[in-house]
Amino acid sequence: MKQSIVHIALVVRDYDEAIEFYTRKLCFELIEDTYLPEENKRWGVISPPNSTGTTILLAKASKEEQKNFIGNQTGGRVFLFLNSDDFWRDYNEMTEKGIEFVREPKKAVYGTVALFKDLYGNLWDLLEMNSEHPILKRMN
Repeated sequence: MKQSIVHIALVVRDYDEAIEFYTRKLCFELIEDTYLPEENKRWGVISPPNSTGTTILLAKASKEEQKNFIGNQTGGRVFLFLNSDDFWRDYNEMTEKGIEFVREPKKAVYGTVALFKDLYGNLWDLLEMNSEHPILKRMN
């Protein structure tokens, strides 16, 4: 059996502002942006550059209770983990583009990591995992 997680849904306030942030500030690729008239919503899918893994489905909050979770989908815990093949290149570029880092870079047992916020306040780890990390071994 082979299965994979295709999308992770990210609750957003507005499709256009989310697409703008992720494609301009984080250099993500816009994979799909399709209007679904029968549901009056868009199917917006983004991905880190050159990634072949899980993508992010931008899901606009459509109910009041969903709006309460924008920027806090995991109750204040780190929500997403963006692995880089060059931590310092990406950290410096993100800093130049105004990304707010809330924890400075540090070396950890698994690699180099820094914590940043997206436009809604969701917490992300930017990391470069050590070459011996089990996840990287699995991907190769």
